[in-house]
Amino acid sequence: MDEKTQVASLSVASNILLTLTKVIVGLVSGSVSILSEGIHSGIDLVAAFIALFAVKESGKPADSCHAYGHGKIENVSGTIEAALIFVAALMIIIEAIKKIQEIIYSNGGHVTDFGLGLGVLIMGASAIMNWIVSTRLMKVAKRTDSVALEADALHLRTDVYTSLGVLVGLLLIKLTGWTIIDPIIALGVAFMIIKASVDLTKKAFAPLVDVSLPDEEREIIAEVLQRYEDEFVEFHKLRTRKAGAERHVDLHLVVAKYTPVVDVHDLCDRIEKEINERLYITYVLIHAEPCSNRDVECPVEEGLASSCQSCQVRKPEQGSEVRGRKSESEI
Repeated sequence: MDEKTQVASLSVASNILLTLTKVIVGLVSGSVSILSEGIHSGIDLVAAFIALFAVKESGKPADSCHAYGHGKIENVSGTIEAALIFVAALMIIIEAIKKIQEIIYSNGGHVTDFGLGLGVLIMGASAIMNWIVSTRLMKVAKRTDSVALEADALHLRTDVYTSLGVLVGLLLIKLTGWTIIDPIIALGVAFMIIKASVDLTKKAFAPLVDVSLPDEEREIIAEVLQRYEDEFVEFHKLRTRKAGAERHVDLHLVVAKYTPVVDVHDLCDRIEKEINERLYITYVLIHAEPCSNRDVECPVEEGLASSCQSCQVRKPEQGSEVRGRKSESEI
């Protein structure tokens, strides 16, 4: 079992324990905020199962049906997880509104002292456990660039903050006796969850529509190409996208017309290797093309060519120098 699968399995186990505990304590105590946290953890459990499935599937090698691999499965899972979080928030809002109406119109919504004490204990333990697991998940997610694990980590990190919020609310109820604090906190939890859902949707969905890599990563690619600029004329049509943890880059590289194929291939290999070293799991495809058409003289061999973008910015005397060097070599 690899590291990604191990931490995904750890998330599943912790969420099973927390979901059962919170739901039971919420029902026994009558606290809608504790129950809302149980619902939140239940959604996290579903998300954890999805993340576990995604990391297993995305790690499979390319096959005849998926020639570009299975990386986007992680993005699909992240989008589904974001939708589940949003549904959980709506459920919590509905329950909280019902609780507020119950308190206002029927003077109900009482939370037992036993339930308050047990709730404080459970919320504290939940915050600590989720902090430990989410920190572990996030470290592995960053190291492996896994969208699915990062989504799972964000779920649990949100659960940490909401658990602490519920804990503070339960203490305030204990001190003041104002039971309406309970559903108000539940509403606060719901709105935090909605924000997490929106943020996760933006991150997970973008690669599904082949959005370009971030500016800082495209700058790294440009830096690598600049290191080899003396060995080619120019490059264009640079395109980038991401699928799960995999980055895909393709570009057109313009080289001198009569450069030997073996030299062009060696140059492309060096560029591809360095980009892959700078950016985790990057597949680079380079289309090499000559600096001028078949019926136009190559600037390297015969002087400046009007069809070459690089030659157009050269001074005329540079062309003469090139022709002079060529003539001398032929003598």
